[in-house]
Amino acid sequence: MYQINALNPKDEGHQARKRFGQNFLHDQRVIEKIVRSVNPRAGENIVEIGPGLAALTAPLISECDALTVVELDRDLAAGLPRRVPHPERLTIIEADALKYDFTQLFQVDKPLRIVGNLPYNISTPLLFHLLTFDGQVKDMHFMLQKEVVDRITAQPNTKEYGRLSVMIQYYSQVTFLFEVPAGAFNPPPKVTSAVFRLEPHANKPIVAQDEKALARLVAHVFTQRRKTLRNSLKGMLPEGGFERAGVDPMARPETLSLGQFVALADQMVA
Repeated sequence: MYQINALNPKDEGHQARKRFGQNFLHDQRVIEKIVRSVNPRAGENIVEIGPGLAALTAPLISECDALTVVELDRDLAAGLPRRVPHPERLTIIEADALKYDFTQLFQVDKPLRIVGNLPYNISTPLLFHLLTFDGQVKDMHFMLQKEVVDRITAQPNTKEYGRLSVMIQYYSQVTFLFEVPAGAFNPPPKVTSAVFRLEPHANKPIVAQDEKALARLVAHVFTQRRKTLRNSLKGMLPEGGFERAGVDPMARPETLSLGQFVALADQMVA
């Protein structure tokens, strides 16, 4: 059984930095639950984003023979080797995950498994950045603000359903795992968090002719979600586009399935 090092940032002399969106996980039960969900194994290509004070890093590295971490804060990166039980297994990359080229970590027959307690202020662009590496990523386990996770995992005909739901579900299978209370962090955020899993599709069940067109269409209609599709897409579709896509022009965007969004986007480039 691994030993969980749920460290207190005050004991380490490190003050959480707002500009990095730092909230340090310290609840051992939550840490153990996350590690069980990830289920790391020797021989896997595991990457942790934002290891912080090694609350997750330590138990993860105890279960695998190698772990790569990407940390932007130089002070935290420098202290990581003394906070983990097997520092020889640790590879530290000092970089901004938003800008880092994860292709540098690809290994033949070892798809990436990515883990992280993501800074809430960069979560959405980081998720889209990581999803550009589809085909090389086996799965991702992240903790985010629950409100955001609810939007990622939302289904049609709910108030949470929107751009994040459609685009992330286009690229991956999403699974809501469990909630995490604010008290599990130091300092505690003002929101409840949640852990979820993304499994990028090896072969997308629905494929758009032009994924950039799909992204433009989805972003556009959800900025005008109270309008009917006929009104919000005026001038963007060819004559008869709604009929060929099999979509009611009087519908509103939150009622459409992923397949219907793809069908509409395909009409834009037909």
